[in-house]
Amino acid sequence: MKARLFACFILLLCLIIPSFLLADEVTLTNGDHFTGQIVDYDGKKLTFETSYAGKIEIEWNSVSSLSSEKPIFVQTGPKTTISGTVTTEDGNLVVKPAQGETQTIAKDKVQALRNQSEESAYELQQHPGLLQGWAGGANVGFGLTQGNSVTKNLSLGFTATRTGQSDKLSAYANSVYANNGLATPSVTANLVTGGARYDHDFDGMLFAFGSGDFMSDALQALNLRSVFGGGLGYHVIRRPNTTLDFLSGLNYTRESYTTFSRNFAAATLGEEFTHKIKRSSVLAQKLGFFPDLSNPGEYRSTLDVGLVTKINKWFGWQSTFSDIYVTNPPVGKKTNDLLFTTGLNFSFTR
Repeated sequence: MKARLFACFILLLCLIIPSFLLADEVTLTNGDHFTGQIVDYDGKKLTFETSYAGKIEIEWNSVSSLSSEKPIFVQTGPKTTISGTVTTEDGNLVVKPAQGETQTIAKDKVQALRNQSEESAYELQQHPGLLQGWAGGANVGFGLTQGNSVTKNLSLGFTATRTGQSDKLSAYANSVYANNGLATPSVTANLVTGGARYDHDFDGMLFAFGSGDFMSDALQALNLRSVFGGGLGYHVIRRPNTTLDFLSGLNYTRESYTTFSRNFAAATLGEEFTHKIKRSSVLAQKLGFFPDLSNPGEYRSTLDVGLVTKINKWFGWQSTFSDIYVTNPPVGKKTNDLLFTTGLNFSFTR
């Protein structure tokens, strides 16, 4: 009986002791000491997981020393990552790879730390498969009146963005339809737009883009406008909560109206701005200017402003304002189309 108890005790020690031996450690400048696992460092705070307090976040400036028993991925630049066990020496990080020479990195040069699971998630985010890494939403708005007025209107919208390490693919589609169902029925709005754009970063600020955009507007007698373009862009502001891009390039435009068609080359000038308002709302604004290169004074411009307020992770409320201006529409048609839609927003990630 004693032999069995002794064997069970030894087995229990074999299970418990390695968990202590394999623990990562972090010591703070105030002397506090933690054991557990390094999760990641995002440039501001170190996330450390303990068995007694769960995940805790520690200010990077408060970390005096740390060590890992398993390899940690240490990022020192946009495309520079070293993997190995980590210790500290004289305020620097010492990374010992499984193969190769030990490297010493100044603490203020470290941009990120990730354990194996966080690195796998990061790599998937940077290099997603064709059907992975997508995020976006769908908008639905509907209105109906009966009685002295009989109207129906429906607005639909869809956006999706797939962001990689140095590129981004985005697509969109919008539709607005309305009719008057009185004794003499008439369609009061019938507009469909859609397109896609691919961006590729050269460095932290400069990028190239290529795009295709399509539009049909029955009330302007526009069967189809096709615009294929490309050019260069610049990230003026690129922060987690705020972005501002300037774009310039060339495009080829083909317009098919019910009475005539025309093809021409045009310049592409634009800016795009997004800003996250607190945690629940995102403001997005785009301005485009497309002057006809063969007919001075003729141009097309677009302005889009949208606000999405999230109610929960996947559900929210959206409002969108758009202004589409053409200097030379068909005879008898107006130059401006103003659109305002509001309704439900459904978000998704994959």
